[in-house]
Amino acid sequence: QVQLAESGGGLVQAGGSLRLSCAASGRTFSSAVMAWFRQAPGNEREFVAAITSIGTLKYYADFAKGRFTISRDSAKMYLQMSSLKPEDAAVYYCAAGLRDNVYRVSSYDYWGQGTQVTVSS
Repeated sequence: QVQLAESGGGLVQAGGSLRLSCAASGRTFSSAVMAWFRQAPGNEREFVAAITSIGTLKYYADFAKGRFTISRDSAKMYLQMSSLKPEDAAVYYCAAGLRDNVYRVSSYDYWGQGTQVTVSS
């Protein structure tokens, strides 16, 4: 069992930066691929980024490449977001418990409650 809790969301102006954190607990955390997803009102939840257990491999959605950086340490996963745009506004979720395709919502067993990111233009 893995418990996830996001933090770090908030209101930021376009062009600004935010750092999201996901605190994870549970005996499988250290060996788990973890990911960030986001969901804007009226939209489906979409993949943002993922990272393997020791950070060797990182995966990014096209919109995140060059602006977002995923990382992790022994207890938390992070998403550093820069050059934020109004279209980045969403609830951001962390996920763990990958079963197959890293990019799919349905591949993950565990989810946090989400943290709201609002970007003003």
